[in-house]
This record gives sequence, C-alpha cells and structure tokens, in this order.
Amino acid sequence: MPRNPERRDQLADAGLTVLAEAGARGLTHRAVDATAGLPAGTTSNYFRTRDALLGALGERIFERLAPTDDRLRPLAAREPSTDLVVDYVRYIVERLLGNPELPLALFELRLEAARRPGLHEILTRTLRQGFDADVAFHVNAELPGGAQEVRLLHFAIDGLVLDQLTPGVGHPYDVDAAVAQLVRRLSRDY
Repeated sequence: MPRNPERRDQLADAGLTVLAEAGARGLTHRAVDATAGLPAGTTSNYFRTRDALLGALGERIFERLAPTDDRLRPLAAREPSTDLVVDYVRYIVERLLGNPELPLALFELRLEAARRPGLHEILTRTLRQGFDADVAFHVNAELPGGAQEVRLLHFAIDGLVLDQLTPGVGHPYDVDAAVAQLVRRLSRDY
C-alpha cells in the first residue's frame, strides 16, 4: 500500500468533495482521481475497496473538523459553566457550517453505512471514537453534565446542521441563539 500521507489526504479530500456533491452513488475511484487531478488508478492504489475508501473518508472528516488550539485555549481558561458549554458547542457548529461539504459527506456516509455492513462496522468505530473523545473532553474540562448530555447534544446539533444544509423547516433563524437554547435546555439550565 502506498505510504504518502499527503497524497492520501489529497485523495480523501477529493473523495469528500465528490461525496458531498454527487452522493454515495457518484463516488467512484475514478471520480476521486478526476477531482484530485491525478492519474486514473491512483485512488485504488491507496484504497483497494469501496468500503476502505468510504471508511477513510469518515476518518478524514474528523481530522478536518478538529478544533484549533488558538480557539480552544481561551475557552479552556474559563471556569466550567453552562455558558462555556454553549461557547464550545457554538464553535463546533461554526466548524461544521463553515465546511458544509464535511457534514454533508458524513450524512451521506451514515446513510450508505445503513446499507453496507462493512462500512457500517468501520464508520461505527470512527463515530464511537469521536463520541468517546467528546465525552472525555467534557468530563476532563469539568463541564456540567456527562455522557448522556453529550449524546443529546450530538443528536440536537446533527439535526440543526442537517436543517441548515438541506431544505429545512425553520429557515431563517439565529443559529447562535438556537445553540444556546439547545445547550441550556439539555443542561437543565433554563
């Protein structure tokens, strides 16, 4: 298997573009090669199977959505509170809506995983690792709530992002205000 991590990332990023724009049915090794501007066969050298490609795309989404230290540092310096959770979640939503191809690609992957057992296994592992990391962060930061509140926030934010990126029921609305209301209600802080 080729070991060039920059090329692997380039292919995964091109795959995310294809997935977000054309859906899972439009995602082929050749479409990724073309989008990346690379010779035919390059993607299949890095990702032999469709499930391997789809699984790598799931991992790449989370790499690209990772928070930056310059934004986390001032938040981490604050006292734990519901208001701090609101600001952390606002930052999450900002990253998601600022890179719409990433959550759209993730929604596509989740739908495809419902039909593909191999991808289901790979994506479930990736999503669980992300959730576990979110819970650990929440607990280590001594933020109010625990695993169940983080789970409910995941559900709520997924719905909010889906509503923002697809034909929704509530356009237009103040996303920051909605995030604050979701966090406060889920944190039992009315």
